[in-house]
This record gives sequence, C-alpha cells and structure tokens, in this order.
Amino acid sequence: MKTETVRTGADGEGSATQLIVTGSTDPRPMRITRTAGSRVRSVLKHVGLSLLGLLMLYPLLWMLVSSFRPTEDIFSSPGLSLEGFTLENYTLGWDALSHPFGRYLLNSAVVVLGAIVGNLISCSLAAYAFARLTFRGSKWMFGLMLLTIMLPLQVIIVPQYIMFNSVGWVNTVLPLIIPKLFATDAFFIFLMVQFIRGLPRELDEAARIDGCGHFRTFTQILLPLMTPALATTAIFTFIWTWNDFFSQVIYLTSPESYTVQPALRAFLDSQGQSSWGPLFAMSIVSIIPVFLAFLFGQKYLVRGIATTGMK
Repeated sequence: MKTETVRTGADGEGSATQLIVTGSTDPRPMRITRTAGSRVRSVLKHVGLSLLGLLMLYPLLWMLVSSFRPTEDIFSSPGLSLEGFTLENYTLGWDALSHPFGRYLLNSAVVVLGAIVGNLISCSLAAYAFARLTFRGSKWMFGLMLLTIMLPLQVIIVPQYIMFNSVGWVNTVLPLIIPKLFATDAFFIFLMVQFIRGLPRELDEAARIDGCGHFRTFTQILLPLMTPALATTAIFTFIWTWNDFFSQVIYLTSPESYTVQPALRAFLDSQGQSSWGPLFAMSIVSIIPVFLAFLFGQKYLVRGIATTGMK
C-alpha cells in the first residue's frame, strides 16, 4: 500500500495532518489461492458425483452391452465386458413380431406428433386466457385446473374408456391425441401461465394502441416470446408420450396399431419367457429418439424452467 501525508492550515494557526491511503502501486490483481483442503474437497465431490452417475447409468450400459451379446451369454456375467460381439439381436428383433419394428416406431411418431401439436395449441391459448384476460370465476377455474394435476390417470381411465369405446375410437390413436386438443395437461398450462405473467403488460397495451385484438396480440406479440416455454412443453410431451405404456396398452389392442411400448411388451409371452437379446436390442432402438430429444433440447428445458415464474 502507498501512504501520503498532507499538512493543512494557515500561518500562526494550528496545523492539521491528514493521512491519505492510496491503492497498491502493483498493477497486477490480487489472486486468492485455493487451499489444499478445498482442492481435496472438490476432488472428492467430483469423484462422488461421477460414481453416483455411473451407478445410475449402469443398468442402461449393461442393457446396451447385452444387446450385442449372444442370448445364451446375456445372464452369464453382470459385468460390462463384451466377449462375444454379434448384431443378430438387432436383425432378429426388427422382424421378430408380426410387423417390422419400424411400423411401431412410425405409430409412436404419429401419436407423439399429434400430442405435441395439441398441447402447444390448446395449452398456450388456455394459458393466455388465464394470464391476460379478466373474466368472472377465472381464479376459481385456475385453481380447479391446478387440482387436476394431482388427479391420477388411473382414476379416470375407466370412464374415459367407456366414452371412447362408445364412439368407436378404441384401437385407434384418437384417444391418445384428441384430448390434447382440449388442454387436458394442466402442468403445461401452469408452466405457460407463469411464463406469460413474467412478460411486461406494456406489450399488450402497445398492441391494443396499434389496433390489435386478443388473437393478434397473442399470436404476433406474446407467442414469439414464449419460445422457451413452448420448447419445454414440446420436449416434455415428446418424452412422456413416447414412454407412455399404460394408456397406449389400454387403447391399442391390435398388433398393427401398437406403438413402441406395447410392441416391447409383446416380446414377453404369457409364460414369462422372453427373447432377451432382441428385446434389449429394440429397447436400445426405442431409447435413441428420447436421448436425442433431450440432448438437443436440454438448453430449452433449462431456459424454460428457469425463467418460469420470474417477474
């Protein structure tokens, strides 16, 4: 540090001395070195997290390795070593059922695409109504909508099945797509409502001054700003619909209408015997779309969830 002494005061009067402390003359910034103890804790933390991640991924890695093993060697070792490599499980599994496995992938893609489009349209419109419009009973309706999040699907599956069976929709993809057009996923409505509430209302007022109605305000002003929330809705809808087993196995009863999940169940016969090699191989094939969706969409997931509810 550098100090300077300055004397003040007129002749014949008491003088005062002022001590001025200036900054260091060294232009280099001060560096805080990490202690040895903090380095050890950081290393132990990363090692522990890596081991925990490996433990969580081990079943998936074992299934991946087992898909390249001969069927008779799958359960011979719980390790990840691959002694006998074969692609036979993939060729057998692709044509093991009554239709090629690509048919079931296509059926799942149709259901997923319909669910995504339905949720994006209906949930965004419902969210705009709850977040920007003022009408009688809006708070009560919003509360009832939130209560449906706690309602399990198993509670309403019987009346839904009776209703869809009466209109002849069983064994079609319509029961899996049409409800999405009526904003039945309350979680996504809540997600978008919180996101819209974080947008300034001055945008709506400026749009009304320019002569925009509610529809143009929503489609031309707010909707482009809702990209993170829309992307989060699309990715979650893709993952949940693709991995859904319960509702798909209820409504899809014929092999030609199977999606991926009922098709994988078909590898297991009624006696509990299974073609484990082809089953593991097709399971890996079915995981690839979900993995890619999460890989390329994780930044939108983080952004959409992180900005939800911010004012």
